[in-house]
Amino acid sequence: MNGRLALLAAVDRNTTESEAFRLALQHAVAELGGLGGMVHLRGPMSALRLVSSAGLPPAYTLPWEIVDQEGEAAPAQVVRRGDQVWVPESAPEVSGGPGPRTGMAAVPVFDGDRTAGAVTVVRGGRGEPTDEQWAFLRAVAAWAEERMSQAPPPVRPPQEESIGSHLTAARRIVEVGTWDWNIRTGELAWDEAAMKVFGTDPADFVPSVESWMKIVHPEDLPSTLAAAQQAIRDRGIFEAEYRVRRPDGSYGWTQARARVIVDDRGEPVRMVGHGWDSNEARSASDALSRALRHMTDGFLALDDTGRITFVNLEAERTLGSSEAELIGRVLWELPTLRRVSGLEERCRQATDTCTPSGFEIELPDTGRWYHLRLVPAPGGTTCYFSDVTERRRHDAERQAAERAAARRATRISELTAALAKATTSRDVVDAVARRVLPPFGASGLIVQAIEENRGYNVGAVGYSREFLAEMDGNPVSESTPIAHAMRTGEPLFVSSAQEYADRFPALADRPHAVGKQSWAFLPLTASGRPFGACVISFDRPRRLNGEERTLLTAIAALVAQALERARLYDAEHIRAQELQRGLLPRELPSPPACRAVARYLPAGQGMEVGGDWYDIIPLSAEQVAFVIGDVMGHGLSEAVTMGRLRTAVHTLAHLELPPDELMSHLNEIVVGLGADSYATCLYALYDSTTRCCTFARAGHPPPAVVHPDGTAYFPGVIPDPPLGAAVPPFDTVELTLPEGSLLAFYTDGLVESAERDIDEGMARLARLLRDSRTLDLHRVCDAVTAGLLPVEQQSADDAALLVARVHALSAAQMASWPLPEDPQAAGEARKHVREQLTLWGLDELAMTTELLVSELVANVVRHAKGPVRLRLLRSASLVCEVSDGSLTTPRIRRALETDEGGRGLQLISALCQRWGTRYTATGKCIWTEQTLPPC
Repeated sequence: MNGRLALLAAVDRNTTESEAFRLALQHAVAELGGLGGMVHLRGPMSALRLVSSAGLPPAYTLPWEIVDQEGEAAPAQVVRRGDQVWVPESAPEVSGGPGPRTGMAAVPVFDGDRTAGAVTVVRGGRGEPTDEQWAFLRAVAAWAEERMSQAPPPVRPPQEESIGSHLTAARRIVEVGTWDWNIRTGELAWDEAAMKVFGTDPADFVPSVESWMKIVHPEDLPSTLAAAQQAIRDRGIFEAEYRVRRPDGSYGWTQARARVIVDDRGEPVRMVGHGWDSNEARSASDALSRALRHMTDGFLALDDTGRITFVNLEAERTLGSSEAELIGRVLWELPTLRRVSGLEERCRQATDTCTPSGFEIELPDTGRWYHLRLVPAPGGTTCYFSDVTERRRHDAERQAAERAAARRATRISELTAALAKATTSRDVVDAVARRVLPPFGASGLIVQAIEENRGYNVGAVGYSREFLAEMDGNPVSESTPIAHAMRTGEPLFVSSAQEYADRFPALADRPHAVGKQSWAFLPLTASGRPFGACVISFDRPRRLNGEERTLLTAIAALVAQALERARLYDAEHIRAQELQRGLLPRELPSPPACRAVARYLPAGQGMEVGGDWYDIIPLSAEQVAFVIGDVMGHGLSEAVTMGRLRTAVHTLAHLELPPDELMSHLNEIVVGLGADSYATCLYALYDSTTRCCTFARAGHPPPAVVHPDGTAYFPGVIPDPPLGAAVPPFDTVELTLPEGSLLAFYTDGLVESAERDIDEGMARLARLLRDSRTLDLHRVCDAVTAGLLPVEQQSADDAALLVARVHALSAAQMASWPLPEDPQAAGEARKHVREQLTLWGLDELAMTTELLVSELVANVVRHAKGPVRLRLLRSASLVCEVSDGSLTTPRIRRALETDEGGRGLQLISALCQRWGTRYTATGKCIWTEQTLPPC
């Protein structure tokens, strides 16, 4: 390693720059065991140019002739960082390079304090250099730097030597233009130098490849395009020389060179290159000076201290001073630029880092915006001023239009999503009102369905009730705009009240009446036929442009499809609700044992009907059954199942079975409906003679009990599983209720929701019942529903509520006697009846009641066993009961002419309003019920 450095040190100091680079590369490649090496130096427009190579074939070095200083290639990274770089693989855009095991080791070459280029060695599968190898490579670069400074200067034309260093740097930038062509989109970008090379005024330039094709000589265009296509196919280098038209109509020769950039998949995406004037040189310095002086953009040259050394005419005009006033002044201290924030820092940064930068500034007090580009050059910095005021205005207008279009597109996307979720017609109208009116600045909306040539309001926004009532149900006249739109099937746009009056003179006063000034009448068509119209109106005259009209037409199609679907749902939902209302009790009975009020609250709009139901069933001996249940699920089938269960409960209740037995039979019915049928149910039996309430429940919440003193609680243990999943027997709970107690039966939809669990809901229910216990039952129900289901909230489940205030029969309304088990029992029974009815003032029922009692007691003595007991109850009717210890149930039958008996039950049935048998804990009870005589 030291020997190689010694050999380099012995090289003649007058060696040319290119020879010094070649020798440095040869020794670096040999020492690092590389495949070859390259030297790049800074060029114009942030590009690095290949100035020397060793050991590498031309096919490999060709793509490296021009390297973007801002790219990720190893030489570019070195120049930006100013330090050594190891890149383990070749850059993806290099075609024909080493395999994936290669790598690049690069070190910077300095020119004073700035990086002037890079020395790069391509290694073949040996990995990153060792510390000693890195040190050698840096030493070789330092030797090259020294030889660069000692190399003899190149021969320059006399004209060029007469121009200062700042003009030399400017000429290099101007004479070589850089261009970037997006192969996929056709977009073409030229820098200021390229504009001059290709003879194009920046104000007239359109950033597309067609702009370049227009200035190429027609005879040169085919071959030039063929060369470009070949480079794209080969992913290689484009080289061509062709003539371009100058602004004065003449043609001049230019030469271009570029390389194709590919993406990660190897597909060509861009072509980046340079172009320069290839005509024979003609007084280069004078031409350059004239070009700079008369550039359409402002141009300045600054020395290292920021003082102006050259200024063109456009810069003089922009800065408001003459050349004599500007030369020698510090740029950022000029009165025009003194208030531009950060200008000095940016200029110094560009000079210190040797990195081009561009930014936009606003000249104070002028309202004009300029793009200022700073390009470091030897001995200073060059500055370009481009007036971008109009571009910024156009950009602002375009961005505003894009933002408006984006907002409108977002609204339409939201409308599409909202319409997809809309279930009912009301949902559709609400979606249109929220998603369409605001982006168009509209104030009114009417959606009408036309049936039998009459318009019916589906929904509206922004109109008075009086006008909507006038429109609803009216015949659709041929002279109306809605009829015109439906007849033609095309939207009708009316931009002013005067145009409305001209088109529809019979309705000329309507715009003033409704306070609207322009309209869009959109026919709603589904399945090939118009069925309604959507009218969007504005408070001011408005002429919609073509894009807005097209958009509203598309919206009308979306609304039509959604509304047609929603109307089908509405019809089905109405039928289902009518079925459900028909299955629920129209009026609750009012037995003496209780007074009750119920509420059924369907789920929020758009939900299917549910299977909640409730009932009050009066039974014998002033007993009453309370029933509430909930079929799991929503829909017509659940409503039908609810009707079946309600009928079954009625039938089973009139058999006067105990609650647990009734629930067992009901469970069998639900199991028989199918494996997917489940229901919750609570059945409570209240006896007003004993104030005892017995209930059983299957998966249902317990009843709420509120005593007159305010005590509130939920009795009962953990419920049995729902019907359809339960296994009998069912647990029962018995309560003794004080006179006037409240019983509240409810479904889970009342106390449970997404925002509230069932325990919290039950606690709130208890508080509401306790606070309103003294009110009328209707007001109690109102307080409970308002407290648990606010009007503004949409419940996701049905809810049923049944509130009853229970009453007990007083001792004066009841009479009971034991009877002997012999034939004399009938006589005793008649005596007790006669005496008690006299006491109650019901003598006119005595004969019939004595006959009934005689038959009942005789039946017990003949067919049953003791103990025998007689009981009379007086409430809304007269009840006569005879109980015994037998479980034999009497049945009425038709007696033959030869039978001596069997006609007693027929006689009982004829003499009373109704009769029946129920089982008791010790046997059975046969009862009759008679209507009391009017007072």
